[in-house]
Amino acid sequence: MNTFELKGVSKRFGETVALQPLYLVVVEGATTVLIGQSGCGKSTLIRMMVGLIEPDAGSVVFEGEAITSENAPVLRRKMGYVIQEGGLFPHLTARENVTLMARHLGESSDTIEERVVELGALTHFPADALDRYPAELSGGQRQRVSLMRALMLDPDVLLLDEPLGALDPMIRAGLQDELRGIFRSLGKTVVMVTHDMGEASFFGDEIVLLREGEIVQQGSIDDLLNRPVDDFVNQFIRAQRRPLES
Repeated sequence: MNTFELKGVSKRFGETVALQPLYLVVVEGATTVLIGQSGCGKSTLIRMMVGLIEPDAGSVVFEGEAITSENAPVLRRKMGYVIQEGGLFPHLTARENVTLMARHLGESSDTIEERVVELGALTHFPADALDRYPAELSGGQRQRVSLMRALMLDPDVLLLDEPLGALDPMIRAGLQDELRGIFRSLGKTVVMVTHDMGEASFFGDEIVLLREGEIVQQGSIDDLLNRPVDDFVNQFIRAQRRPLES
């Protein structure tokens, strides 16, 4: 089954073309990574999947249903969304951030607390930090809270927009290991945006390389490394390797 199907979607912001008409299928249970240079359209694409942006043309189909402005709020409950630096509400505690939507939907206090304990164990978030505010947490802890919030309603799919991009390299490496373990243990469909090829290869079952709003190549890391479709793919990978080799 396909979790997402993007059918000829395009997007323009004023004179800027963010996405050329493109087609993309996201297969259930896999981790699909969107990668490319800044401004290539990867964040626009994932925001379109979440229903935060409407395409100018084409359609985004989620689990067989086309996303519209009318049904997006309901469909979004089946999606967990994590952004860079967490996107937490600063006036709410970690616990309040995690449970916000569950409380809004009228879940019982016992059910919510049971889920918070379960997610705290899954993400290795300390129970004694749940009543702290985001400003009192480390960057890594804020990202754990954001992930717990995204998983609170047990969504069918997780969408992450550069979730580790703002973190210290050591913290980032540790969270990469934890995140991959969580993805594998839950078996959920994951779509992740990154600008880092190492991170893409670490997480991705399928890698989608974009340039100027178009998909250049889609496939495994082995496909991109050994069967590049054009010089841009080679250049992008070489540019990623160079800092490590210098």
